[in-house]
Amino acid sequence: MTTETDLPDQNSSRSGVQEVPYTPSDPDAAHVRLARVTVDAADDLGVLDRPWASLGYDEINWTYTPQGRRTLQTIGGFAETPYHVRPHYVFNSGTGLGLPHWGSGNVYHEDADGNPYYDFTIADQTYDTIVAAGHHPLVELAFTPLALVPDHAKAEFAFESSPTQYSEYEAGLWSYPPKDYDKWGGLVAALAQHCLDRYGEEEVSGWLWELWNEPDIFYWRGTPEQFQDLYAVTAAAIRSVLPDGRVGGPTVTGGDKGVAFLRGFLQACSARDLPLDFVSFHTKGSAFSPWRVYGPIGAPAPVEQSPSTTKMLREIDRMLAVMEEFPAYAGLPAIVDECDASVPAHWGIYDNANFGYRNTEYYPVFQAKLMKKVLDLNDRHAAKVAEATTWSFSMEGERYFEGTRSFVTASGLEKPLMNGYRAFAKLGDRRLAASSDALIDTADLGALGNGLGEEVDVIASRSSADGSVAVLVWRHADDQYLEDGEPTAVELEVSGLDAGEWTVEHWRIDRNHSNSHTIWQDLGAPQDPTPEQLATIRDRQGLERFAEDVKVTVDGAYQARIELPLPSLSVIVLRTA
Repeated sequence: MTTETDLPDQNSSRSGVQEVPYTPSDPDAAHVRLARVTVDAADDLGVLDRPWASLGYDEINWTYTPQGRRTLQTIGGFAETPYHVRPHYVFNSGTGLGLPHWGSGNVYHEDADGNPYYDFTIADQTYDTIVAAGHHPLVELAFTPLALVPDHAKAEFAFESSPTQYSEYEAGLWSYPPKDYDKWGGLVAALAQHCLDRYGEEEVSGWLWELWNEPDIFYWRGTPEQFQDLYAVTAAAIRSVLPDGRVGGPTVTGGDKGVAFLRGFLQACSARDLPLDFVSFHTKGSAFSPWRVYGPIGAPAPVEQSPSTTKMLREIDRMLAVMEEFPAYAGLPAIVDECDASVPAHWGIYDNANFGYRNTEYYPVFQAKLMKKVLDLNDRHAAKVAEATTWSFSMEGERYFEGTRSFVTASGLEKPLMNGYRAFAKLGDRRLAASSDALIDTADLGALGNGLGEEVDVIASRSSADGSVAVLVWRHADDQYLEDGEPTAVELEVSGLDAGEWTVEHWRIDRNHSNSHTIWQDLGAPQDPTPEQLATIRDRQGLERFAEDVKVTVDGAYQARIELPLPSLSVIVLRTA
């Protein structure tokens, strides 16, 4: 969860490079016209890590709405492995009314004598929904309940009452350290015990437990030392109930403050021998400038900008390097539990037209490229990313294709982003050697600019279960406005196959395939679509075949020529007939 004040002035630097979103300096640069992609099905590189199997969102109370339930169930229906799901605000006080960028689990209360008691009604609804959909919660233990807000907070917190705000609590009092760490520890232990009793040891063993969110910025109005003390209390509380419970943090932002906070946190964990099972941090690809335009409805962006892959990779690279400063922690899973192309999640095209990429084929192809390059980073580091969480879910009450960072839009229509994750799910469990002669080398991140140019890249896999070979190949550039009417020809060769007959399946994400947004536009972009129009969109919203299945006779290698528009992604699966 990152808001406007999380990011510095656009001319400042958090990670040694300028942070502005990618704006192409040479719009007439040559396009990739031919790419050669090779896969060696006999060269097994080991287990294919699946960093994409994770999602999160601010609005905890939208987890269990009808649309929220269906969204999680849809993902659970195609997911090749359970996702970790991380909602904010489980300890916040409130009525449970869901609002953009806000929510409340309303667990903690005190009687007239100051004795704690707990109400798990909302927590149960939330975790019941996540578990029933086949996922595991990543329990973010945050933020401070109203009854535990310290007495000095109101006196020092600037707040002016307004009909557009609830109170100073919602405005930020929840971000102060709790005034009683013992009561906080009791709250954490009570939640862990309740979840253990409700879901059982086998299920809860798959959960992650994490303290707070982005404590290096305004979400934590205390000192790093106070946070370290609270982490000690929190970890002890979890382990008192779940001796093998996986607890971690500190879930910092990707800038200089986050780096310093992470280093201090790891030093404290080492010096105090605190339990630590994973290390978490965040990265964001852009904050458009101006971020919010307040212009006429439908106005174009004042400056055309796009998310920056290189900014995200540099931030992840630096955080992994910090982990490697501590040999005892270098082998822990790195959880990038907010890993997003742009902030914030709940703003869209009516705030700034640059958010338009969230509606289109650009976004799922961006995600494929990002996840592949995260795997490339893992190859160069001792510390490795285990999960790279998309902070995407659903938004209640929005207009159709509002441009929010979400898997679905109004009426639960699936956006193209959903199909990017369907494409990931088609990959097998073993990674295969694969290469492209039209990709950009990211080994020296410091030498790259604020965005990656056009490239063709690939991930390939084999399934241990049935021997099928899956190839994801895509064409992308960090510029949502870059146009090219001519597709790139990709010469694909998959060698190392057993001789015999194979069936070739081919799915595609582009402007005309697996793209509900295009279908909606073709229908006139209705904001009150008829039942027939909704049925037309739903009929085309899933991952679509690009061609009919074909049977081919293979003598060691399969060769094909495919054409990729910009941007696009193909999924090719070869199965023994």
